Order: sequence, then structure tokens, then C-alpha cells
Amino acid sequence: MYTISGKLRTVAFVLMILGLIGVVYGFMTSHKSLDDVKEMLAAEHAGHGEDAVDTKAHVVAGVEDHSDNAHEANAIGALEDPASANIEHVGTDAHVNDEHAEHVQHLIANRPWSAIYVAALFFFTIALGALAFYAIQYAAQAGWSPLLLRVMEGITAYMLPGGLIVLAIAILSGTIGHYNIFIWMDPEVVKEDLLIRNKSSYLNIGWFAIRGLIFLTGWFLYRHFARKFSIAQDEANDNKNFKKTFRISAGFLVFFLYTESIVSWDWIMSVDPHWFSTLFGWYVLAGMMVSAITVIAMVTIYLKSIGHLPLVNDSHLHDLAKFMFGFSIFWAYLWFSQFMLIWYSNIPEEVTYFVTRFEDYQFLFLGMVVLNFVFPLLILMNSDFKRLPWFIMMAGIVILVGHYIDVFNMIMPATVGDQWYIGIPEISSMLLLGGVFLLVVFTALTKAPLMAKRNPFIKESEHFHY
Repeated sequence: MYTISGKLRTVAFVLMILGLIGVVYGFMTSHKSLDDVKEMLAAEHAGHGEDAVDTKAHVVAGVEDHSDNAHEANAIGALEDPASANIEHVGTDAHVNDEHAEHVQHLIANRPWSAIYVAALFFFTIALGALAFYAIQYAAQAGWSPLLLRVMEGITAYMLPGGLIVLAIAILSGTIGHYNIFIWMDPEVVKEDLLIRNKSSYLNIGWFAIRGLIFLTGWFLYRHFARKFSIAQDEANDNKNFKKTFRISAGFLVFFLYTESIVSWDWIMSVDPHWFSTLFGWYVLAGMMVSAITVIAMVTIYLKSIGHLPLVNDSHLHDLAKFMFGFSIFWAYLWFSQFMLIWYSNIPEEVTYFVTRFEDYQFLFLGMVVLNFVFPLLILMNSDFKRLPWFIMMAGIVILVGHYIDVFNMIMPATVGDQWYIGIPEISSMLLLGGVFLLVVFTALTKAPLMAKRNPFIKESEHFHY
């Protein structure tokens, strides 16, 4: 039996404490006054040079040539109403109007909510992806993986608490928060926006919460009974428990494919309710699977390094690395397909999704393609490298960073716009939920033997070589 070490438990608690402190600090510092925001924006404009001052001076003087500045609306307003062009407004502060400042103020307040939501989604999708991969092993009656099934069961233990955390953050952001993540939760926005108003029978907090709870219940019930039958099989004299798991796994995969798509629409795509993609559910699934398999490989390598799972060999690691490679390519295929189709059709309500990311998130948007596609393609293509534990760990870290950035890119542009940073709220959120993830997963691994000894394919897995 595996026993969680005191050192690992301490690391998990330290991560949670540090993360919680940082998250609280992020929320406390996110509420800026309107005057503070105006000063910040004025300082930003001042940092661009004196051309802003010159342009406003031209407007005040009635000079028609103001093509050297992009603030055309402000310039036209000043020309139409000369009385409003008071000389005391000359300078960078003149570029900061109340409406824009209030918008930026709201974006800044959104940041800690969005940061913890991104981290919650990231760890939850790992657990849910591991649950789907676990079900695939039973439905396919795979012979290579029984030695790894208990590792998958441990990771899936985070699925329920992780899902409840995501759902709670989403709902709280629209109740005690000021509609910090989902704009369709704001009654004023619904009243003014025809498109969102037409979707309000589906996009409302009540149905959002009910759908989430139904899906979490379905996933939890599968995980509960599959785990129960798996442990019961260890002491059984026949394969009845395995057959039960086989049947419920096949049914679960049908349920999962539908519900995963709906959850990706609800929990991710609806942060921008004006945009949609028919490929989005598949795209999220691909990222979910590669992240989950990467964590399965990393946890397996860790357990083997401390003396557990002695029968796991380099062929098992090779297969896990092949899945990491394969799903990375699948993710890239879906990323390109979604991007190419929207770019080619050039429909305004669709293409703005990518325009925003190219304008304000270009480094992260293109960087994640390097981390999630170019890097795995060049590194994991080599068959020999897939058998090296240290190499899989190194590749896994890069892949997980890449897919965190992927989740970041799906949420942040719609919630914080160009006011994004990788700072205390983002890092602290990852530390907090990473600590929770470690504690839940490795505690779950202590609850049953790490080898499913009566699985009918266990001997095949023990002697698996490729």
C-alpha cells in the first residue's frame, strides 16, 4: 500500500497557504477607485510620448489635421463642441474619459476572479480527462494499462471537488461579484443586448448551476461505481465486477461526449456569448486529454521512483508518451482547423475572437502553439526518448505549461481584455489549487493497493513489452 509522505503533504499545505495568501491579496488590490484608474491610464498614455499632447493641442486650436493620433472620436467631439475644449484639459489626462476608465476599472476587478477560474478549470480538466481515459481502458479491454488503472483512479478523485470549485467560482462571480466572468449574468447587459437576451432561456444562473450539478453527478456516479467494482475485483473469484465496469464504461463514454461538449460551451465558451465554434467541444477535449495523460505519466514515474509500481516498465511509459504525442498533434489539428475556418470565412462576429488574441495576447497565443505542438512534435517523435523517465517529466512540464496558457487564452481576453498579466493572482491561484490537487490525488492513492491484481488482463500488462 502506498502511504503519502510527510514531505509531500507538507509541500501541498505550503502551496495552499501561500496560494491562499496571494489570492486574498489579489482580491484586496483589485478594487481601484475611478481616480486611480484615470491616473494609471494617463500615465500609460504619457509613456507613449508627447504625440498625445500635441494631438490634443491641435484639436483645441481647431487644426483639422489630427491624423497622427487614433483617438478620432475624442477629436471630433472637441471640434463639434469648441466650448468643451478647455485648455486645462490639454495633456495626457484629456485622453481618459469616465466611460473608458469605468470599463478598465471593471476589467481590473475581474482579474483575480478570472485567475482563480483559469486555475480551477485547468486542474479540473486534468481530472475529467483522466476519468475519460480510464473509461476508455475498460471499454477497449486494453491489455497494456491495468498496472496504471489505480493511478488513474487516484487522479480522478479530484474530479468532483474540482468541478464543484469551478462551478462555485462561476456562480459567486455573478452573485457576490459584479459579473466578473460571465457578462450574460448581468441583468443590465441582458436588457441591452438582443443576442444575449435571445439566449437568456439557456444562459441564466439557475439553469447554468443545474446543468453543472447534473453533469458532475453523472461523472461522479461513474467514478464511484467503477472504483467500487475495481476494488471488489481484487478479492473476487470471477470476472463479474470487471464485466460490470466494462458495461458502465461504455455507457459513460456516450454520456461523457455529450456532457463534455455542453460543459465546454457553458463553462468556457459562454464567457464570450457573442462567439461560437462548432469545433470548440472537440478542441477542449483534446487539451483535456493530453493534459490528463501527461499527469498520469508524471505520477506513475514519481511512484515508481520511490519504490512503488515495480512492474511498470519502459514500454508502459513509451505508450503514455505516445498518447501525449498523439493528442498533442490532435490538439494542433483542431486548433488550426478552428482558426483556419474562421479566418477564411471572415465573418465579423466570429473573427473578432482571434483578432482580440492577436492584438492583446499574441505572445501567449502563438507561444502556446510552440509549447503544445512544435515542442512535442520535435521532441516526442523520437521513440527512444519516450522510454526515458526524466525526459517524459521534462516534456510533461512544458506541455502542462502550454495547456495552462491555452486555458488562460480561452478565458482572459473576454474577462480582462488587455489588462492581463502573469502576476500574483495567477501564480497564487495555481499554487492554491495545485496544492489541493496534490493532496486529494495522493491521499486517494493511499486508499487501495496500487495494483489491480485480479484484473483479467493484469498478466498481459505485467509482461507488456513493445
